[in-house]
Amino acid sequence: MPELPEVETVRRGLQPVMEGARILSVEARRPDLRFPFPPDFAARLAGRRIISLGRRAKYLTAEIEGGPQLICHLGMSGSFRIEDDGGASTPGDFHHERSKLAAHDHVVFHLGSPDGRKSKVVFNDPRRFGFMLFAEGPEPHPMLADLGVEPTGNSLDGKLLTELLRGRKTPLKAALLDQTVIAGLGNIYVSEALWRAGLSPRRLAGTVASAAGRTGERAERLAIAIRSVIADAIAAGGSSLRDYVHADGSLGYFQHSFSVYDRQGEPCRKPRCGGTIRRIVQGGRSTFYCPACQR
Repeated sequence: MPELPEVETVRRGLQPVMEGARILSVEARRPDLRFPFPPDFAARLAGRRIISLGRRAKYLTAEIEGGPQLICHLGMSGSFRIEDDGGASTPGDFHHERSKLAAHDHVVFHLGSPDGRKSKVVFNDPRRFGFMLFAEGPEPHPMLADLGVEPTGNSLDGKLLTELLRGRKTPLKAALLDQTVIAGLGNIYVSEALWRAGLSPRRLAGTVASAAGRTGERAERLAIAIRSVIADAIAAGGSSLRDYVHADGSLGYFQHSFSVYDRQGEPCRKPRCGGTIRRIVQGGRSTFYCPACQR
């Protein structure tokens, strides 16, 4: 399932086409994906302008002029395809073919740009585990209401992380995967961040926080590692694991920079470490770490 950097890459790929465009019409070619489409889904979007395209954790959001907020999730196999008068746009040095069967094209947004150009944004989802919902009113949608702090920017620092983890007796990796603590962190990037911070995924989460309300050195190190690994992955375009591709059809490069993920049995890449990457299972998920330098 795409993680935060992949979703952010999709948002950036869709942004030039969707932001500021008017939705001329919407085709919902089936009544549901993971969940049923909202009542009058197509009719409530038709004719309205897309003010902005955002992201919250692993969800895409679209602010619609005079209408509801649109919330999208890619699920396990969902992808967007951009088409214009010249055909489908699939630039990039690496291109991985995705399903082009019309049976998997479940939603089509027909758009008109301010300068008169027309285009289509097609949502294709063979497994139909993605979804599109509306958020109404001033309160956050239940899907977004309990999400924690974003792992981007400077809001996640050592002081905040100290408070978030203080007293927690769960393994550190499990605490970081808790979406009410930090929104959008997934299995791959937690493993990578813990390696950068030199912290074991088995360590009790509360031990990262220091006593007497002070910001712990471990917490500061971990906050920097989380922000940097997410920023590096976004800059590289995500991980492109399995069949994941960007909105323009190109693949990301961050998978070539994994330091621990899927590298069991290989030497640790930290200078002078000499350890070997190990794989364990935590909460039903694979965890990769170096027992020599992650304590």
